[in-house]
Amino acid sequence: MNIDHIEAFVYINHYGSFNKAAEVLFLSQPTVTARIQSLERELDTRLFDRLGKQIQLTDKGKQFLPYAQQILQTYQKGKHHLHSQPGTPEELRIGSTVSVSNYLMPHLLMLLHQRFPLINFKVTTGPTDVLAAKLMTKEINLAFARKQMSPAFQSYPFYNDPIRLYVYKDHPLAAAESVSIRDIRREPLIFFECGSLDWMRIHRAFESLEQPPNILFQVDNAETAKKLVLSRAGICFLPGLSARQEVQEGSLVPVDILETAGISLQTHLISLSGENNIFMDALLELGVPPINDLHVPIEKLD
Repeated sequence: MNIDHIEAFVYINHYGSFNKAAEVLFLSQPTVTARIQSLERELDTRLFDRLGKQIQLTDKGKQFLPYAQQILQTYQKGKHHLHSQPGTPEELRIGSTVSVSNYLMPHLLMLLHQRFPLINFKVTTGPTDVLAAKLMTKEINLAFARKQMSPAFQSYPFYNDPIRLYVYKDHPLAAAESVSIRDIRREPLIFFECGSLDWMRIHRAFESLEQPPNILFQVDNAETAKKLVLSRAGICFLPGLSARQEVQEGSLVPVDILETAGISLQTHLISLSGENNIFMDALLELGVPPINDLHVPIEKLD
């Protein structure tokens, strides 16, 4: 029995779609379909019922699923054992800023679990200075945070999250492709402060105006700021990741501001110099998936 056929079966059940499983496995949809057909011939039973675009396991498929998951997990653990370096830890402790923890970490943890199935993962969320201190005391192994210039750290660019103005769907600016900072000088603003230099650049964009911006609320949490915009309390500059779902749903609309173009939150992958390279290399290789893939829920195979 081909392990690729088992893998296709488990992934289709996990994602609920032949197309989605094909994307994750970097295969064509016909290839995934052929693998399932081969597996069904080998087992002499139908594994999925196909009802239009919906699929569900047959009773025989449900009976076979735990065995397929166990086979795949055993194979992945064996593969990891063969390629793991001596001294690989049993637990990887990851530090993360709030934005990465909220919007990227679930997908990254799922990918890390697939790559290192024998390792447990612990996530600590905090600001960059706290995470840097925890790295120095080895309370965490690596962190997603702001760039560190100290020679004690190795720091690699991981993700740039563009900061844009977001308005609710019926706002007068929702139909505008781009506006200037003067066009929003009287708009009620919600300011999300995350304590970085990039947000100071947003503030400076208003310095050319004759009057200060109309800031009604200042908050330190992107979710709070976003919900205020959705409640029509005002408009707000937000990182793109925090608003991706609402933009897809059409409840928030991004508006380009000429004076703030190119401003983004820059996340680096950081560790003590010369340490945890196997995990650093794996994460840099995995990178950040396309925005549309970031809603995938985490689910263990076992």
